[in-house]
Amino acid sequence: MMSTAQQHQTEDTLAQINKRTGRNMPQAIATSVILIAVIVACLLISIDAFIVLIIAFMSLALWELRVDFATVGLHIPVVLLWICSTVTLLATYYAHWHLVTAALCIMISLVLVVLFATLKLNFGTRVSMAVANKVANTDAKARLESSFNHDRAEHFHSRFSHVAVSVFTVLYIPLLASCIVISLTFNNHPVAHAITLVFLPALSDTGGLLAGAWLGRHKLSPRISPKKSVEGLIGSMLFAMAGAFAVFAVTYSDRWSTLWWVPILTGILVGVVGTFGDLCASMLKRDIGIKDMGHLLEGHGGVIDRVDSILLTAPFLTALLWVTGM
Repeated sequence: MMSTAQQHQTEDTLAQINKRTGRNMPQAIATSVILIAVIVACLLISIDAFIVLIIAFMSLALWELRVDFATVGLHIPVVLLWICSTVTLLATYYAHWHLVTAALCIMISLVLVVLFATLKLNFGTRVSMAVANKVANTDAKARLESSFNHDRAEHFHSRFSHVAVSVFTVLYIPLLASCIVISLTFNNHPVAHAITLVFLPALSDTGGLLAGAWLGRHKLSPRISPKKSVEGLIGSMLFAMAGAFAVFAVTYSDRWSTLWWVPILTGILVGVVGTFGDLCASMLKRDIGIKDMGHLLEGHGGVIDRVDSILLTAPFLTALLWVTGM
């Protein structure tokens, strides 16, 4: 049993760690363990189950964006986006011409979303309730401009603004997510590809978090994300590189002599692009005036806060795996 003094010391240490990382670390670790278990279970069951998991996560991410944009009076047709995203991801995987199908579905989605973005259709009060909860924890300006407080958001934004953020959402969620799905369709290594695209960015985030918390001295972009550091970026690359070597050793051990450089390039790529994805998400949150994109994952903020680096690295990693024949 710990004494009272030891308990206070432990609590103080944990509070300092939480402050430096910007997260509730016990919750973050517990959530990460659950997510890893769910992803691994889906991969062990079948790739089809993993596809369903991707669709579920992207649907949650779309809902978070719907609420986040609504806090500043912007509307995206979330129901249509759910349908388009589901159809795009399923068709991309099951169709014979995967890349062509993905491109066709994205183009159709863009046309439909542009048409529906100007209608501003709402179903029920779920969005209003979610926005009310969101603006209660944000700054005064975002609270004043919230679509929850102003039914006619055109007072603040033109119809083109609603169309623009809706198009952005299509390019950000279903387009990038389809790159994850495409990686599962070639070279007969779907599990290795899934681990590369999902776990390496997550491992990179962990490396950046640890290195930044303990060694961070030089700010990477203090205006956009004050907690990001050069040391954190180096930690991200090293952790991703270590994970890439592990995947390579298990799956491609017979190709060391010719492709030894791929894990090194993968680590650098994941570290740099993943960090850029985090900064883009931080910039979006700063412009909207919110702290977290959502609260669906304890200790991690929202789903988008968890998958932003995964989404942005997906096209680069998929292209690398395809070009190298891995």
